[in-house]
Parts: sequence; structure tokens; C-alpha cells
Amino acid sequence: MHTALKPATLLISLFVLIGLSSSSFPLAAADTPFWPRFDGPNGDRISTETGLMKKWPEPGPNLLWTAKGIGQGFASVTIADGWIYTAGDVDGANVITAMNMDGRIQWQIKNGTSWTGSGPGGARGTPTVDGDRLYHENAHDQLVCLDARSGEKIWGFDIGSEFQGRRGGYGRAESALIDGDRLICCPGGAHAMAALDKKTGQTVWKSPSAGEPAGYASPIVAEYQGLRMILTMSQKSLIGVNADTGDLLWRFEHYTPRYVANCVTPIYHDGRIFISGGYGRGSVLLEIRVDGQKAAVEPVWRTENLDNRHGGVVLQNGYVYGASHSNNNAKWVCLDWKTGQMMHAERGVGQGALVFADGMLYTLSERRTVGLVEATSTGHVVISQFKIPEGGEGPTWAHPVVCGGRLYIRHADHLYAYDVRAR
Repeated sequence: MHTALKPATLLISLFVLIGLSSSSFPLAAADTPFWPRFDGPNGDRISTETGLMKKWPEPGPNLLWTAKGIGQGFASVTIADGWIYTAGDVDGANVITAMNMDGRIQWQIKNGTSWTGSGPGGARGTPTVDGDRLYHENAHDQLVCLDARSGEKIWGFDIGSEFQGRRGGYGRAESALIDGDRLICCPGGAHAMAALDKKTGQTVWKSPSAGEPAGYASPIVAEYQGLRMILTMSQKSLIGVNADTGDLLWRFEHYTPRYVANCVTPIYHDGRIFISGGYGRGSVLLEIRVDGQKAAVEPVWRTENLDNRHGGVVLQNGYVYGASHSNNNAKWVCLDWKTGQMMHAERGVGQGALVFADGMLYTLSERRTVGLVEATSTGHVVISQFKIPEGGEGPTWAHPVVCGGRLYIRHADHLYAYDVRAR
């Protein structure tokens, strides 16, 4: 049993149970793992890891350790400079947790109160790390900047109040985007997006309203024909904003009236944007038309074969991979990027989230099953699979992470670290 350290006055004293394996996992300085934001360095669920197993032993890869005490939630992990960060709800508070690479808690800091509104309880947004600073938005609109090593607060405020923002009914779920010297957040309501000086929190620009609340996706940067854009899903639409000025470039409607929940971060590639929505909505590929500092989008194709809810999609070698929600009996689907043609739809381990690494898809079902799948357009071939231990409550919705030769899976109050390096 280990006790969390106390370098900051806002720290919550918690005990954490760590199950450590007998094998160590040394990290050379040149190989320091780096996964600084939700869904990876580029927000596309693609890991640059190589030298990983192409088949797992029975009953699965080696479990290095289990960390408990991180709180309830669906936030994933970020990794930088030898530390691991996540967020969870503990005893009525939203808590940001920092751990070392052995899973031992170094500090825990409150960022407002826990979520008790619509949907399952627990933290939503994943922390973002940039250099020596950490940024986090809680479900109630509290944005905070902390010293990543000590956990001490540098600045913070309520983006709902500051920007007359409106969040969705399930709470704010985005992870902040760092774009150079700026932090990008999406208040919704009066201002679809806002850019802040990442050091001070001062406003650089505020975009006009898109006429709707924020969605649940996280923003990404795209550059095409000399125009830099910030893309995200608001409550009912894909929106594009000029990254330099904050001007609203377009609003493309895409939502399901039943739940109005846009959760999937867009994919940008070579002047085109892929978006998907669950509850039967389906997917669209859009082409960007640039005119100086302005732009618009036009649909290239649409399909109902892939209606991804919130597990995310991956683009690899001209094909899009992801799990359907209501359509196609919730199967894993492969689409041709150029045409939208469905290449295959198969059950796999069950619908859920995914990450791509070293030629393979790591799929995580909502019921604790993990699959290692060949990323191919000819079929969804599950090479290996295993179940994470029982213990966490609710569905396994947090996105998996492959970084530093490890597979990280968060389930409620538990974080599991598996060794997936090839021998």
C-alpha cells in the first residue's frame, strides 16, 4: 500500500493499492513515452510505437501493475516526461492524478466538483500536457492550468461564465488543444471556440457563436492550401474556425435528434474531413474548399454503415476503421476513405474504442474484452484477445493507449498497464 505524496495544498490524501509484477520496465531517456493529449500527439488514435507483439500469449499480455484510487470516470491517460496523468471523481470532487511509471500516485489535486448530471457519473475530459504544464477541463466548465510536476495551480477559470458558454447535457468532455502558444477550448453558446495564451490564460480571440452548445469531441488542427483551421464537433454540427483569427469558417449540420450527442473527434487528411455519429446517424466525408482566409465544406459521400458513438475511428492506408453503434448490429466496420464503400463488418470483441499501433488495431469492448486485430481491408481478424480483471464499475468507455511498449486501459477507478513489447 502506497500513500499519495503531498506537494500542493489542494492535494487530497488517498491511499492507493498498487499491484506490481516482478518484472521491471526500464526506460532509456531517448525512449521516454510521449502521449501528451487525448488520443495521442495528433489526436488521431495512432501510436508511433514499433517492436510490439503480433500475438498475445494466453491469457493475455503480462499485467505489469494495477493502480487504484484514481476515481470514477472515463478520462483516458496522458503520458509525458516519465509521468502518467488522468482524472476521476472522488468523494464529490473532480480530481486530477499524477503517477510515476510504476503506477504510484505522486499527487492528486481537486478541480471542482464531481459530475452528478445526466449520463453515468465520473470524469469526462482527459488532461493535456505541454512542457511543464498540465491543462484540464472538468465536466462543469472549470479549466485549470497546473504545474505538471508539483500540481500547483498556475491559473484557471470557468469557461462557461467567461465566454457565456453552453455545454451539452452530459457535461463538458473535451480535452484542451495546444496550438503553439495558444490553448484552444470550445465553450459553445455565445462563442463556439476560444483561444487563450497558454501561459497566462488571457483571451487571444473568441469565435462567433455556432448557434448551439458545445459537443463532446476534442478539437484538432488542420492546415490546407495555406489556411490553418481548428475543427471540432459542436452539439449538432462540424465547425471549422480560422486558427489565426477565430473567424467561423463553416457549420455543417450532423446529428441525431434522439440524443444530440456528437462525441467523435473528426479525422482530417489531405483536404478532407471524416465525421461520424452514433444512434444511427452514420458518417460523412467532406471536402474543404479554401478561398484565401475563408473556407467551406462539401460532402463527398455519406453512409449509414458506420455510426460510431464515442469509441473513435482510425484512418490507415486509405481505410477507416471503427465500431458501429446502432447500425450494422454494432459491428466493427472498415470503409474505403475515398468512396465510402464498406469493405467488411464483423463482430470482433464487441463495439467499443480503439487505437492503432505497429500495424495492429487494439480494440476495447464496452464489456472489458481487449482484441488485437490485423488492420486490413479484407476482414476483421482477431489474432488474440483477453479480458481485463473485474473490479471497475460500468462500461469500459475510456480510450486505450499504446505508449512506451505498454497498453494502458482505464476502467472506472482502476488503471491497468500491460507489457506488449515483442520478445
